[in-house]
Amino acid sequence: MACPAFSILLRPAIFPRSSALPRVAVAQASLAVAASAPAPAMSLGFERLKETFMVDVARAEGRPLNVPLVAPFTIASSRLEAVGNVAVRVELRNGCVGWGEAPVLPSVTAEDQPAALAAAAEACAALMGAQPAPLDHALEQIAGILPGHRFASVRAGVEMALIDAIANSISVPLWRLFGGVSNSIRTDITIPMVSPNEAAELASSYRGQGFSTIKLKVGKDVDTDIEVLRAVQASHPHCSLILDANEGYTVSEAIGVLERLHEMGVVPALFEQPVEKDDWEGLGHVSHLAKSKYGISVAADESCRSLDDAYRIVKGKLAHVVNIKLAKLGVVGSLEVIEVVRRAGLGLMIGGMVETRLAMGFAGHLAAGLGCFGSFDLDTPLLLSEDPVIGGYEVSGALYKFRNPRGHGGFLHWDNIHW
Repeated sequence: MACPAFSILLRPAIFPRSSALPRVAVAQASLAVAASAPAPAMSLGFERLKETFMVDVARAEGRPLNVPLVAPFTIASSRLEAVGNVAVRVELRNGCVGWGEAPVLPSVTAEDQPAALAAAAEACAALMGAQPAPLDHALEQIAGILPGHRFASVRAGVEMALIDAIANSISVPLWRLFGGVSNSIRTDITIPMVSPNEAAELASSYRGQGFSTIKLKVGKDVDTDIEVLRAVQASHPHCSLILDANEGYTVSEAIGVLERLHEMGVVPALFEQPVEKDDWEGLGHVSHLAKSKYGISVAADESCRSLDDAYRIVKGKLAHVVNIKLAKLGVVGSLEVIEVVRRAGLGLMIGGMVETRLAMGFAGHLAAGLGCFGSFDLDTPLLLSEDPVIGGYEVSGALYKFRNPRGHGGFLHWDNIHW
């Protein structure tokens, strides 16, 4: 829905005393300056907004978001038959609406759908009952109700919806709010654990659709994984490969995979989460060997679930790349981890759980705007048999374009999202 023009409450930014700019103009001028300057990892536009925008929530609600998959999605740690997430809608007192999504993947997130709905309801009630306050205060309130990794997915969904509503209020697309570096990304495409023949068919199809990077789920059996990899290469010989073990290998198995790849002359772009998430010594050992002997970068995914984890990875030189997922860290937590990783000189990857274009749109806007990511793994809406999201980003094969004039542009027909 369209937002009423200039019907927002703002706390003035610090400008010269002689400035006659109205409060709304002050906030928009702040964003314009931030967007025109080189964008650091922690966008100045968003940081300024946290200080100046006064949040006044009229309505907020979470509902089940259930969507079938084209085919079962199997990885080393789980098998998913359908998406059972939580959609979040936040409406500000000025009538502007924002949308977010909390993915539910019980093997990865701490919540199942009923628990996620209950947690979202608590946070939404608190937002509706709060007095108008600066955005940074509202975000702190959400974090207090939904703390840590246990509630990170729901926290991300509520944060997305609130930030989207505010971006709609000031008529700024999220990619510009988060830095304005770019308004497009190019994603990889994932092949889950399937037979070699099925993998070959998928790789051939994805080649025809213009995907140049394939993420291959591995981690159950080394011999089978290598057989599937050979089938993918035969069907899409010039693709870039990411191998994602989802914690499935032991250290010795991971090293064995590296040796087999070397014998085949294969150098994947990334070897993601080769060992169990809390095996810090093993992760560091595999990372060092992968890079020093084979020239392969290792990415930490499940091992990075908090800011403390990020510091540990950086200090111990335990990985070369960190996979950022909003559902692991929340939006604010992700921005904090991005800053730590970027300053340390490590690579960044943006990924997701299994989400619709609501969550993927927000993540894509954030990554495009910041401009500091080397890998994009935002393909899961392409694996769904239905697309419940209206509007949002444009899809052309692997290319996502963010041309919406404000927020992330995606929304749901709320009445069709039943309890």
